[in-house]
Amino acid sequence: MNIELKKDDEIRVRIFKALSDPTRIEIIRTLFKANKEMACGEVGEVCAVSKSNVSYHFRTLREAGLIIVRRDAQTKFTRIDKTTFHNYLPGFLETL
Repeated sequence: MNIELKKDDEIRVRIFKALSDPTRIEIIRTLFKANKEMACGEVGEVCAVSKSNVSYHFRTLREAGLIIVRRDAQTKFTRIDKTTFHNYLPGFLETL
């Protein structure tokens, strides 16, 4: 198998594993509908997810390349990585 195809397949597996959880889909939906960067705590409040639980979900989504997280002092901000969705799941966000 072509090395590039194998790498792409590994990325797809991580993406689908990350999206196999309803809470993570809700996080993606929240970020997509907000159409802006949001504080991680704010996303957790909107999705009714505890701080420890939301950290776990953000890590899974980040490792799958679905979100981008940045830190500003004590606050973490996140947004959707639209490039990943465009390359691997075109049209997915619009179904939310």
